[in-house]
Amino acid sequence: MPRVIVYSTPTCPYCEKTKEFLAEHNIDFEDVNVAEDRERAMEMVEKSGQMGVPVTDIDGEIIVGYDPAAFKKALGLE
Repeated sequence: MPRVIVYSTPTCPYCEKTKEFLAEHNIDFEDVNVAEDRERAMEMVEKSGQMGVPVTDIDGEIIVGYDPAAFKKALGLE
């Protein structure tokens, strides 16, 4: 099972869609609320070069935004 981290905020609709996608495919993930955790927010920016959410880290592969096709490819669901 790949290690999956979703960097998100509570008010982001695409963050919710990302988490719903992962849950629907029975993928365990760590949900990091970057609105409350500045250190993890900086980690997200270092990994992605982005300030916006969602940012999803799937075993080191960084996906910015809600991108089901990229999620499927990174997770081997194709």
